[in-house]
Amino acid sequence: MYRIKFKDWMYMNFGIVLIACATYFFLVPNHFVTGGMTGLATMLGDIFSFITTSTWLMILNVTMLIVGFIFLGKKTGIWTVYCSLSYTVLMLVFERIVPLSRPLTDESFMELCFGILIYAVGTAVIFYAGASSGGMDIMALIVQKYAKLDVGKAVLCVNTAIAIGAIFTFSHYENNIERSILSMIGLFANSYIIDIVIDNFHSCKYFVVITDKTELVSEYIMNQLHHGVTITDAIGAYTQSPKGMIHTVCRRYEAIKLRAAIKQIDENAFIVVTTSSEIIGKGFRSV
Repeated sequence: MYRIKFKDWMYMNFGIVLIACATYFFLVPNHFVTGGMTGLATMLGDIFSFITTSTWLMILNVTMLIVGFIFLGKKTGIWTVYCSLSYTVLMLVFERIVPLSRPLTDESFMELCFGILIYAVGTAVIFYAGASSGGMDIMALIVQKYAKLDVGKAVLCVNTAIAIGAIFTFSHYENNIERSILSMIGLFANSYIIDIVIDNFHSCKYFVVITDKTELVSEYIMNQLHHGVTITDAIGAYTQSPKGMIHTVCRRYEAIKLRAAIKQIDENAFIVVTTSSEIIGKGFRSV
């Protein structure tokens, strides 16, 4: 239990560092609004100028944290508070250590690509650990829970309205059209990359092995890889000889070892390997 919690904690910290770097070094200096609480707070700060953007951000984040506790449960709420506060502190640290007055380069599209890629990977890592970075990510998890959408699609639904609103809110700024178009591209790319990264976290390999040495292959899988095995009897249609058909699943990094071991045990074994986006059961994911 403690090992799993420590692993989740490490994942969350890694994700926090990624989204903070993406936001501070790439998205904010270029005024990209791809949704989220930062985008909403920026718009509200521009519309209601008597309240600063940072104050709006604090109000919105606190509200979303309360909503997260209510709809997502205690565990997700606690981790989200941790991620949200850590993210805010890290942004303040960046402001003190590496103050930025302009974008890092003059290539807006390149910075958008870097920013969205890093931000989406960080968000996916935090989601994988069972938390969120706060703000609109909480709303995305609620939409996912009750509307049964993929996380990326939920993020897209929540953030699209904010990005569209930003187009009209900042219409009086120079180069608003260019920035708005890039922001919309980033919005769709963000949700797409989140789904890809999460699918890769959960993907496993499904093996079907037809061999005369089922006992030896099964012993290796159970004793060395510590995975279960299902064996069915089969008959080769051409030779009419009895065979054993082994079914098992393993993680991606174990697949290379398993292939090599099977060929060493039985060089005539017939192996079919497919990629599964998700395995639910003992030793893998719980429902």
